Amino acid sequence: MTLDITQFYQTFFDEADELLAQMEQLLLNLDIANPDPEDLAAIFRAAHSIKGGAATFGFTALTETTHILESLLDRARNNEIVLRKDMIDTFLETKDVLSGQLADYRASAEPDAAVAKAICAKLEQLHAESLGGGAPVAAAAPAAASVETVAVKEGTPPEHVVEQAVQVAGGWDDGEPAQTGQAAGTGSVDDNTGPHLKITLRGVGEKDQELLAEELGNLGNIVGQVKSGGDFTLWLATDVTSDDIIAVCCFVIDESQISIGRGTAPADETEQGEPGTPEADSSPAQAANVTHTSQAEPAASSAPAANSAAPAGKATHGLFDASAAPAAPAAAAAQPAAASQPAPAASAAAPAETDRKARPAAAAAAAEGSSIRVGVEKVDQLINLVGELVITQAMLAETTSTFDPALHDRLFNGMAQLERNARDLQEAVMSIRMMPMDYVFSRFPRLVRDLAAKLGKEVELVTFGQATELDKSLIERIIDPLTHLVRNSLDHGIETVEARRAAGKDSTGQLVLSAAHHGGNIVIEVSDDGAGLRRDKILAKAAKQGMTVSDTMTDEEVWNLIFLPGFSTAEQVTDVSGRGVGMDVVKRNIQSMGGHVEITSHAGKGSTTRIVLPLTLAILDGMSVKVGSEIFILPLNFVMESLQPQAEDIYTVANGERVVRVRGEYLPLVALHEVFNVEDAKQEPTQGIVTIMQTEGRRFAMLIDELVGQQQVVVKNLETNYRKVHGISAATILGDGSVALIVDVAALNRETRHAHGAMSLA
Repeated sequence: MTLDITQFYQTFFDEADELLAQMEQLLLNLDIANPDPEDLAAIFRAAHSIKGGAATFGFTALTETTHILESLLDRARNNEIVLRKDMIDTFLETKDVLSGQLADYRASAEPDAAVAKAICAKLEQLHAESLGGGAPVAAAAPAAASVETVAVKEGTPPEHVVEQAVQVAGGWDDGEPAQTGQAAGTGSVDDNTGPHLKITLRGVGEKDQELLAEELGNLGNIVGQVKSGGDFTLWLATDVTSDDIIAVCCFVIDESQISIGRGTAPADETEQGEPGTPEADSSPAQAANVTHTSQAEPAASSAPAANSAAPAGKATHGLFDASAAPAAPAAAAAQPAAASQPAPAASAAAPAETDRKARPAAAAAAAEGSSIRVGVEKVDQLINLVGELVITQAMLAETTSTFDPALHDRLFNGMAQLERNARDLQEAVMSIRMMPMDYVFSRFPRLVRDLAAKLGKEVELVTFGQATELDKSLIERIIDPLTHLVRNSLDHGIETVEARRAAGKDSTGQLVLSAAHHGGNIVIEVSDDGAGLRRDKILAKAAKQGMTVSDTMTDEEVWNLIFLPGFSTAEQVTDVSGRGVGMDVVKRNIQSMGGHVEITSHAGKGSTTRIVLPLTLAILDGMSVKVGSEIFILPLNFVMESLQPQAEDIYTVANGERVVRVRGEYLPLVALHEVFNVEDAKQEPTQGIVTIMQTEGRRFAMLIDELVGQQQVVVKNLETNYRKVHGISAATILGDGSVALIVDVAALNRETRHAHGAMSLA
């Protein structure tokens, strides 16, 4: 049968990325002096699973690198070597190399051989030292070219992927061959003698039976098979391990549907059996029922597949080209599948430990079974459809607004129910796109560790609010700004050990990352307990660069100078910072996401950078306002209050700008009709409505004609088809079908800052 195997590649790449991230986190949290055995086992299993999947697809470089790493980790988890800091450093460096190799294979390119050779040499050196030798000794890396191959049907390359595997609770230990002899398919194993490996698959559909039979046939010779309804039993002459069998099957069916034992094939080798359970050929001690395992504890093993000959200049690992064509290239049909190599004997886990870990693993696997992977484009399409539903609901509400409620009470009740359902649906769909901030925060322990060591500083990273959720589109764009802020805190903020001791501080600095919801926004803070910003140094640097500064500037105005292009207080340029490129980009990126950034600092105590972002950019609650004959939308999270001012509350400052007094506070007044050149609007503040807005920690007043109402609007990006419009962030479609512009409140606020800071009453 012909399948589109590109989806299996993508699944492997995604799972390998997750396993590498898990491996890095565990390595960073590992107590070298007293490592947790379960953490070591989890790190080993992550490498073990990646190696198995890489071997399945013939990713040779990835397989060889992970095999050597796996051998070292196996010795570590069995207490055969004593971990050192340089070992952890090498393991982390290997993780980086593996990530690069994955990226290359994902792009249908061949990984850099020199990089792979260098990291393998480091690992082999550690392996040699662990064995008591001085010279590097290769850690029995699998050689794809030396493995005898099995014939593969033309046009059907290996289509399975290692997702999860489990320890077999009896029969044989993990890593012990299911049957001794030469590689399966070489002809040296007598296929007619038993017992063979008996594999029973329960509750499997006909198509899946055919697929699994084909895949298992790649691992050896099927000497018999019996189909009985949804149950499928086959006998396999092979020398592969039980893990290899599970690795092939678990991507198609659940582990609980698999039983593996020993048995002799029936004499007639019938294809279809009578309804009922096939006769058991092995005792309970010989058969092993496979249990669930958690996603964090995969233990699959599969040896490298020998690479097929490929045309010159083409990568030999891929079974599909960069265009991801549904059909596999014909050249891939010649790719052989190799029999699996036995895993190291030391990798066998004690039965007691296996039983102990199987219980929590089953619960975790059950939870995993309730989730599915869905492409982002499908979620985006669903969100777009919900947005159109919201617009349609608004149009219906607009149409029915002229009806008499007394005569159409059922219609109005239905419209109210539709509005509630539309909002609930919108919130449910938007939650699908939400991702926890841990996706971002988990990247920083490694960065902090490496950079602190490079700078000669001791730093403790503390995180809060990892479960706080943010829209996926924003969470991907916030990574770079946060990375720059963290590097800035490490380089400029936290002092060296000597400087901290001299200042009476703990020698270890503290860097805090936190996230929390605040109204309709998410607030992300990067704080350190370092030296803080030096006001005099910033002012002197600004004056030196020709900027207009004054000693009367507020601290907030001084701190904002560091966001100007080219501004840096670093004494010398390094590869960490000092070029004056970064903070201005950080601010620009945050503003492009509809957010803002603030800084607070106290000399000798540290600094805090605060980022405020909207939870999503797709749908927002807005206040409809009228200016002349035009309708504008004000994002509701910026609106504080609305009032009608008196003449004595309006003042004009020296530069001609107007301010309004609200309970003793003078606020800059922005006339919306002047910003957008609306001619038929009310000119005098006393004739209209003043709406008090707050953004970026500042308040200002906005003059409008009248309030229309509050409603939920679907955000439509204008910059896809038009250039950037000053004062406008996006547009939306109203219930009557007309288009309303969404006001960029933050941009208007920034324009009022200078007047607000320099105001003087006329």
